[in-house]
Amino acid sequence: MREIVFSSHAEDKFSILQKHGFIITKDIISDAVKNPDIILPGYRNRKIAQKVIDENHILRVVFEDFSDKIKIITFYPGRRKRYEDEIQ
Repeated sequence: MREIVFSSHAEDKFSILQKHGFIITKDIISDAVKNPDIILPGYRNRKIAQKVIDENHILRVVFEDFSDKIKIITFYPGRRKRYEDEIQ
């Protein structure tokens, strides 16, 4: 498996989300990229891995896919009902 690296912005997101009550770990992010419910096209040839994290929320991970690594640009939780059409 290719190495997963985190941008400085993505590194900062862990503490930002923790302040809002969302505890997300690097393992959770890695799992979302390796085993997503769906992968969608993103801005500038980036990809968005989406994974359900609980009954009300999904995790969206924006990443760049290189031949030797996967670079996590950012990630954020979203309300599941907003993205329900993309999950099914």
